[in-house]
Amino acid sequence: MNTVLKTLCVLFVSLISACGTSGSDDSQKAGIQAAVDNVRSRLSTTLGKPVPSISVYVQTPNGAWFVSSADSAAERLTEGTFFRFASNTKTFTATAILKMHQDGWLDFRSLITAAIPGTMSPYVPDTPAWNIPYRNSITIEQLLQHDAGVYDVDNEARTDWSGTSYVGQQLALDPSHQFSADELVGQLTLLNLSYFAPRTGNHYSNTGYTILSEIIARVYSARAGTSKTYSDYLYDHVTGGTSPVPLSAIRFPHLAADRTLPAPFVSGNEYSQGSSVPNVYTSWNMSAHVAEGNAYGNFVDLNRFARTLFTGNNVLSSSTVTTMISDVSPFTTSYALGCDHVKNIGYGHNGAILGYLSTMRYNPDTDASIVVLMPMIDGSNGMTTLTTSLTEGIYGAAWATLSTLGYPGHP
Repeated sequence: MNTVLKTLCVLFVSLISACGTSGSDDSQKAGIQAAVDNVRSRLSTTLGKPVPSISVYVQTPNGAWFVSSADSAAERLTEGTFFRFASNTKTFTATAILKMHQDGWLDFRSLITAAIPGTMSPYVPDTPAWNIPYRNSITIEQLLQHDAGVYDVDNEARTDWSGTSYVGQQLALDPSHQFSADELVGQLTLLNLSYFAPRTGNHYSNTGYTILSEIIARVYSARAGTSKTYSDYLYDHVTGGTSPVPLSAIRFPHLAADRTLPAPFVSGNEYSQGSSVPNVYTSWNMSAHVAEGNAYGNFVDLNRFARTLFTGNNVLSSSTVTTMISDVSPFTTSYALGCDHVKNIGYGHNGAILGYLSTMRYNPDTDASIVVLMPMIDGSNGMTTLTTSLTEGIYGAAWATLSTLGYPGHP
């Protein structure tokens, strides 16, 4: 699983039941359904294996539509079906950091060793476990952009970890292991691991976002005067609580025991390298993935978040959103602060974990937002099938949907 996730993460940076909704036009919905059916059929033929479903939720100024393509009614999803949206979580994490910046709680351009405003405490713990390589040179901004050189203990395989990742090794020993930021980051210190000096390159790193989770928790705790977690801040200030756009279906599980999705949910299917039979995932310990890929939700709320966020109608102001999408890493073509851009689909992120492959996007040029899910990741032939799954499956369904509605499709 970790090899598949690592390859997909790199790919994402480099590539940069049909159920209607109020206001939908039946003929347009039928056209979208036919387009997505065609994408799924072609992809199944190309991959040489059945694609269980591809589902699309799209919203434009003229309405909103949901379609789900599958071989049987039982396999079709609804707009309320829950799924794990993986690294789309990173956009929520970036939103939390930028909301704190907007509110004066932190400065996202600061070093991680700088003091939290109004306190004498640094953004990251001043403990031996956190004495990671280049600690004194890393900024919060670089973590958001994957420019900090932070080694990824979730995806990198090493002999130190029995030929797999640190996360994979620990889960093999104990599937119920409760991970912590201290533990994950501590591996960087213990083994002196990094990719490069900060701002000298770009390497996708889940562990970099683990560090961001600790920063969010420490800043919120300092403000609240009591112990708070990353999940607390997201619930209280981004998806619920004081948020202008409550998102009740979205959750950020951080406990090892919080393994299951609410009903109705779809299982993930993942083909590993060389495999012809998928691993099927219905529940999982997500405690190693806080802030980088632990969230779940449904189509409606994920679309609502992307649409309101990137239009400046959620917790971030329009000027902060402009910073979010325009502060691009100098080492990539489009990855900015927890989001990237795909031509004719828009700003947002992709997600891949446990057999779930998805994207959420908003295009300001067309005022169209879209969420696409395929509950299948095909890594059976390495990069070849991974690239095909993303570009011909997820992006293909998005481009086909938008083209059907009269917008620019495949570039």
